[in-house]
Amino acid sequence: MRMMFPGLRERRTIDRQLTTFFRDYQEGEFRRAIGSLSRFYDLPCPRVSWFEYLDWGKTAGRTYENGVIHLVHPENWKRGRKYNSERQWVHTVYHEFGHYVLWADAERKADGFAYHFVRGVSSQARGRGAGPIGAATSRARRKRAPAVRRSRPRPRRRRSRSR
Repeated sequence: MRMMFPGLRERRTIDRQLTTFFRDYQEGEFRRAIGSLSRFYDLPCPRVSWFEYLDWGKTAGRTYENGVIHLVHPENWKRGRKYNSERQWVHTVYHEFGHYVLWADAERKADGFAYHFVRGVSSQARGRGAGPIGAATSRARRKRAPAVRRSRPRPRRRRSRSR
């Protein structure tokens, strides 16, 4: 799979804006950087919430399904960390934005893709409006499907170990 990235000039501009925000805490620089990334990927700008620390200082950022990104503010990043470099913070922003761009509920999206891809392809299912069949559904969905109940073998009686 190939990744699409902005041109080198635009990436350098975004990197410079994030670096400026890290040093001077100018919100506008951060918003411009995230805005240009969002425009390139044709996504709405994510909502970013700032925190002093996340997950007791273990986590630098977190991205959620609803498009919210939680980040440690640079002011707090510099203060309480052993590894508190500017490049690591910028890398964290890129990492979390990558989650935002590539966010996938993998199984649900794979199921949807498979369903829509095979819909109308099979000559047997035409005209019936049938959903995905057998191999068209993902393994996870097949496992979730109500399975046929098999009778379990009766439990064996345990012998006492007093001998």
